[in-house]
Amino acid sequence: MGLYERYLSLRIRRHEADSPDHVALVITERDLLERGAYQTLTDFFEWAFEYASRVTVYVSVLDAAAVPALRRELESVDVPQQVAVRTPDDRSQADAPIQIGIGLGGKHEFTSAVRTLAESVDAGDLEPSEIDDERVEEHLVFPSEPDLVIKTGAERLSDFMIWQSVYSELYFTDVNWRDFRKRDFLRAVREYCNRSRRFGR
Repeated sequence: MGLYERYLSLRIRRHEADSPDHVALVITERDLLERGAYQTLTDFFEWAFEYASRVTVYVSVLDAAAVPALRRELESVDVPQQVAVRTPDDRSQADAPIQIGIGLGGKHEFTSAVRTLAESVDAGDLEPSEIDDERVEEHLVFPSEPDLVIKTGAERLSDFMIWQSVYSELYFTDVNWRDFRKRDFLRAVREYCNRSRRFGR
């Protein structure tokens, strides 16, 4: 670790605010085509688990045909924790410290949850009045709310965790994924610690 990274780590450790327990990362399929992209992802997991207990990664995909190959590559990444990889056709909700979604947008996720609840109402297993926030969250693919969402390369979010990230702290960096280093991650964590979270209040 370089001197500047040690400085950032020290600032975070000495900060009065808690560091994020759940970190989410938004990257694109094109990011993963860059040389060294998967090694950066492996490093990112190691950096994140120095502070967090859960990491969610969303890979924004333009070409649906690329999803199977991306899934194979991501499932072969050497990671420090158990990982669950999901695609738009995968409705499983297996829990794991590392959650990876490939092209699984928030609109699709929310629509699927609403459809499942509607089917339960239609079958007589659920009353409309019983549908609340908790019921919806039970049917989301990624039920846990991230504390910090990091987006590399641009100041815009992809269609990702629409429901869950309402009160998340968003951190945008113009550093592209291929150039993302530990110091960039630590800057995001430091920025998170410096913010006053209001949770919509």
